[in-house]
Amino acid sequence: MTPITFSLATCECALASDLDSCYKRTANHLIAMDETAKPLRIPPEMAIYAEKHEIFDLVQTMVTNLMVDKPEDPIQYLIVLLKRGSVEVPRVMLLGPPASGKRTVARKLCEHTQVIHITDSNILKEDTDLTKKALQYKAKQQDIPGDLWIKLIQQRLSKIDCVRRGWVLEGIPQTREEALSLQEAGVAPNHVVLLEAPDAVLIERSQGKRIDPVTGDVYHVTFIWPEDKEVVQRLERQKAGSEEQLVAQLMQHHREVHALRKTYRNCLKGIDADQPHVDVFDQVCCGELLEAVSADATNMGELIKPYLESGQQVPDSMVLQILTERLSRLDCTTRGWVLHGFPRNLEQAEKLQESNFIPSRVFFLEMTDDVAIERVTLGSIDPVTGERYHSLYKPAPSPEVQTRLQFNPKDSEAQLLRELKEYWANASSLQDLYPEAVHINADQDPHTVFESLESRLVRRLQNDA
Repeated sequence: MTPITFSLATCECALASDLDSCYKRTANHLIAMDETAKPLRIPPEMAIYAEKHEIFDLVQTMVTNLMVDKPEDPIQYLIVLLKRGSVEVPRVMLLGPPASGKRTVARKLCEHTQVIHITDSNILKEDTDLTKKALQYKAKQQDIPGDLWIKLIQQRLSKIDCVRRGWVLEGIPQTREEALSLQEAGVAPNHVVLLEAPDAVLIERSQGKRIDPVTGDVYHVTFIWPEDKEVVQRLERQKAGSEEQLVAQLMQHHREVHALRKTYRNCLKGIDADQPHVDVFDQVCCGELLEAVSADATNMGELIKPYLESGQQVPDSMVLQILTERLSRLDCTTRGWVLHGFPRNLEQAEKLQESNFIPSRVFFLEMTDDVAIERVTLGSIDPVTGERYHSLYKPAPSPEVQTRLQFNPKDSEAQLLRELKEYWANASSLQDLYPEAVHINADQDPHTVFESLESRLVRRLQNDA
């Protein structure tokens, strides 16, 4: 287990120290017994075998994980742990102020990666003694004590579905104290996503929220509106407090967010939530899908893992197999799908059609090479906050931030020129295959590009109707 923060590392070091002490005490106990009992004869080959196959390290790893996660079914937990090997499942905390879109992003993320979606409300739906105790506080309109709440979270995350598939904690933790308590309990994320937006935008969003009582999906009269007329008819206004109550919640978030950033600085990524939700989620990115599959303990995951680790291109046959399996799932067949950056060439496009996955709308976002080079090569990231900056469009806010900015080697001009050369070599054949495709000038601000896409989508929907 790789420690995420200093606090957790300290916890694990202490745990390792306790385990070593335990081993020594056990050894001393055996020696004491050995004085009165017959000597225990262990062939030297056993130690050689254990050393060769790293048995001692394996046992210590299993015991450490058991002590940290405290699963309800230790045997099944260890079976999953051994099958998974060194692959880490997604453990994500999705944080942000009220009305920042946490629920929408969390649902999409869970659909995309098949991890378990955990919220404060579904934690309290568990039928356990701890839950019943917590509900007694809720019935009295009292806050659930912090130590009890941490135990409830730990209890839910220790279930075998979370151990096997991973989890997304939506809106948890809300305070630094809660975050540190979770670390002490062994609840450590490998990704923390922080959604951010101006208070004025969040207040406007809060007033326009609508919820589907059947699915629980959240919509908005301005930003997210369902295409299905049946869904529109059953939407309900989401119960929310007054604007004064929302402002108070936002103030509370602002008081805690800096401390949360500091707590999770090594795995934090900040995202501007003041943009279309499809941009926040980044649609269905083929590269991310491959990475999610490679982390899964399946035959296909094991097959593509060497390609991703070495930076080689995954063969088209494997990509198509993964992609067609994902597009065949219920959410895609009932709600539709968006492919970003795929297909990249005529052969991929033809194989996609042969698999009977034919797009109803195709968009080409266009700009000159000079603009692409300017956008990509002048970007950088703050390793402390995870915030992205650009020398022209979004410069660092202070000299201190500027000095610690880091550049991604993948964004070098040489690498980008290779990618552009490959794109232009395949662009004309793809445009011939999709003669009705819409060409959008991408050399504009993101909101203008989105409005251009949206207007053509709406127009196409009206024509289809």
